[in-house]
Amino acid sequence: MLRLLCSSRWLGYLALAVVFAAIASLLGLWQWDRRDQAVSAMDKVERNYDAPVAQLSEFLPPSVFTEDNEWRPVVMQGEYVVKEQVLVRTRPRSGQVGFAILVPLRTQSATIIVDRGWIPTGSASDQPDRIPLPPEGPVSVTGRLKPGEPTLSGRGAPEGQLPSIDLSAMQELTASGIVEEFYVSLSTEDPASQFTPLPLERPVLDEGPHLSYAFQWFVFALMGFFAYFWLLREEYRTEQGVEKKELGKPSDAEEEDALLEQRGATPER
Repeated sequence: MLRLLCSSRWLGYLALAVVFAAIASLLGLWQWDRRDQAVSAMDKVERNYDAPVAQLSEFLPPSVFTEDNEWRPVVMQGEYVVKEQVLVRTRPRSGQVGFAILVPLRTQSATIIVDRGWIPTGSASDQPDRIPLPPEGPVSVTGRLKPGEPTLSGRGAPEGQLPSIDLSAMQELTASGIVEEFYVSLSTEDPASQFTPLPLERPVLDEGPHLSYAFQWFVFALMGFFAYFWLLREEYRTEQGVEKKELGKPSDAEEEDALLEQRGATPER
C-alpha cells in the first residue's frame, strides 16, 4: 500500500483531497463568522432596543457614537427641514418593496437625519403615490439610533432619491450640515401628523442556519479524506487479488467455491 500511496497518480489524488478540504474548511469558517455576526447583532437588539430613552446630546460630539449604540432609544426636539426631504428606494417590508423617507431635523445642537418610516411603491415604479409630510413647527421626536449604510457602487437613483441610507451622500443633497455618524429611526413624534409612514419593524432574533452550514462544510472536508483512503484501499485489495492469480494462488471466489464443494453444496454462477 505504501508503494501505491507514493505513486504519482495517488499523490495527485491526495493533493486534490487536501485542496478540497482546505476550501471546505474555509467555507465552514466563513459560515461560523457569519453566525458570530448574527449572534452579536441579536445581543445588541436585546441589550439596547428596550433600554431607557436617552437624550440625543449623549451621542453628539465630543461623545463618540459606536455601533454598540445601535437601537438605543433617544429623544430630541427641533424642526423638520421639509424641503430637504429625500426618499430611499427599494426598501423591503413584509414581502413588499417601497421607500424610506429621510428628513433632516434641525435641533439646537445639530441637524440629525430622521428615517420617518416606510411607504409602498405607487403606480409608478420609481415614485410613491403620496409622501406623508412631517408636522410643521417644533416637534419632539423619539426614535432609535442607527449607523449609516454603505455606498452602493454602481446603483443609481432618480433625483431626490438615494439607493441606500448613505449619510455622506445625504450630506451632498442637503444644505444643512448633518451628523454623519448615525441617523434616528422614528418611533413617535409629538405632535403627530395625520398621515404617517409605517415605522421600522423590530428585528427578528434569529441567527439563521449558519451553524449547521459550518458543521456541514467541516464534515465535507473530512469526507474528502475518507473517500481518498477508501478508494486507495479498494485499489490495493484489487491489486492483491490480481497478484494472487498471477502467482497461481486461488482467488477469493475460487476459495469460496472450494469450501462449498467440501460441504457438498454446488456453487452458483
